[in-house]
This record gives sequence, structure tokens and C-alpha cells, in this order.
Amino acid sequence: MATISVPATVPSPAEDCEQLHKAFSGWGTNEGLIISILAHRTAAQRRVIRDVYSKTHGEDLLKSLDKELTRDFEKAVLTWTLGPAERDALLAGEVIKRWSPANRVLIEIACTRSPEELLTARRAYHDRFKRSLEEDVAAHTSDHFRKLLVPLVSSFRYDGPEVNISLAKSEAKILHGKISEKDYSNDEIIRILASRSKAQLFATLNHYHNEFGNPINKDLKSDPKDEFLSALRAVVKCITAPERYFEKVIRLAINKMGTDEGALTRVITTRAEVDLKIIKEEYYKRNSVPLDRAIAKDTRGDYEDFLLALIGESNA
Repeated sequence: MATISVPATVPSPAEDCEQLHKAFSGWGTNEGLIISILAHRTAAQRRVIRDVYSKTHGEDLLKSLDKELTRDFEKAVLTWTLGPAERDALLAGEVIKRWSPANRVLIEIACTRSPEELLTARRAYHDRFKRSLEEDVAAHTSDHFRKLLVPLVSSFRYDGPEVNISLAKSEAKILHGKISEKDYSNDEIIRILASRSKAQLFATLNHYHNEFGNPINKDLKSDPKDEFLSALRAVVKCITAPERYFEKVIRLAINKMGTDEGALTRVITTRAEVDLKIIKEEYYKRNSVPLDRAIAKDTRGDYEDFLLALIGESNA
């Protein structure tokens, strides 16, 4: 499901480091050489490259990249070069710093990562900012959102396949009752969405649809402009259909006046080693345009080349 292509024979980390150092040398930066290396290495390989580069050249590779690159290309390369947990910690820190009710990044991190990945991201956040993620979410979000987001980022869901059907039926009834009463921030709604395993939630939401006639997200659209309802729908979508959720993020990022490069970069860099192949298929099904063509139409230069390499549609 990943889209990055890694050479059959990968150069040693020392060779990669020397090539990267060469790309930074002289009067101009060799952006193509940087793309040809970093866009074609796994997270584990990039981690070793960073370690070797630091030992060999006395500077973190990220600092060298920061000095040499600019704008959207710089942001994409730096975000990609980070390990997954470091990346999530940085993304969470950025969104908390300028949090708004319309932002869904914390929901993405909490609901599309595995329990272990979320726990590792929380540790990385703690190491980076010297505070807990839960503490900062509580301090910087408001009212209903705090009530929803703190349990989500704190969760350690069971990750197994077991399902309790009687529990699914009873909790579907609870969800329907509270939603019918428009009590959207009720503790029970948040408890169920934030704590149940994904398999259990699938069963609960399927029973909700079968028993009460609508998918839960349709019933959570009573006020399309309500950001809290939008957040609840994002939670459901991220848990039950993450590829369709991310397809929509990309579609909204590029099918508008002015590309949302931040959203586009975030999805490509966080999903290229996970499920971007499926997201690409979803994008084509929904828009009848290949994702690489859509990206090429809305981006330029080294930034375009780097994204295309990550989605597996370039010889870079």
C-alpha cells in the first residue's frame, strides 16, 4: 500500500551521506540529487542516514536541509525526513500553537495511527516540547473540543479483531439516542468513539446504520456549519475509512482557489509509507483524474518533483 520506490540495491548510508553533502556544496544546491536519495529511502533508512550524517559532518541533516532549501519544497523534505513519531509530534505541536476548531490534524493523528504509533508519537512530543501532548491539548483547545480531543490523543485502543455484538447493539442505541437529542458532546458519545477498538466500532456503526436507517455521519450533519459535528464526523471517517478521509483532504487542498500546500504535504508525507496507493485509487475513483496529474497541475518545480517521487509517479 506504500507508494515510495526503493532501489533494489541501496547505497550504504555513508555513500548517501556523501552524496547529500555533495548536493549542498558549491554555489548552488543540487535539489534533484536530494530528491533522488531521500524520496527513495524508508523511514528506517532515513534514520540511519541522519545518524551517519551527524557523526560524519558534525551537523544534523535536518539543519543542513533547512539552510539549503526554501518554501514548500523545504517543508516537504524536512517533514518527510523526520521519523513517523517525530513527524506526528511536530505536526501536533504546530497545530496546537495555532489551533482552530476547523483543524483536524489532531484527529488524524489520534485516529489513523495504531495504538503503538500514537503512544510513540506522544513520547516524541514529550521529548521535543518537555510537556505532554494531553496537557497542551487541554491548555489550547476550547470547551467541547477539549472534551473530545484529550480522550482521543490519550487513548490506547485495543487493536485486536474481537467484537462483542451485544455491546455493539447497546452502544449503537446509546449513540442514536444522544444524537437524536442533539446532545453531541455527551460523555457517552465521546467515550465510545475515543476508547473502543476499531473492530468494535465498525460493528457498532454498522448496527447503527442497519437499525436506525442512516449512517451515523449522516445523522451528524444536522448543521453542516457546526465545527464540532464536523470533528465528530472526521473521527468516524478516520477510524472507519481513513483512505477516503485522506482523499478528501487532498481533493480540498488542490481543488480550490490556491493550493493548500500544508495539507497536501501532510497527507503525502505521512501516508506514502502506509496507504497512499489506496488513497491514489480513491482519488481517481472520486475525481476521474490520476493524482499525479492533479498534483502536477497545482504544484511547480522541486516541490512538484518531490511529491511525485513520493507517490511513485516519477523517475526522480
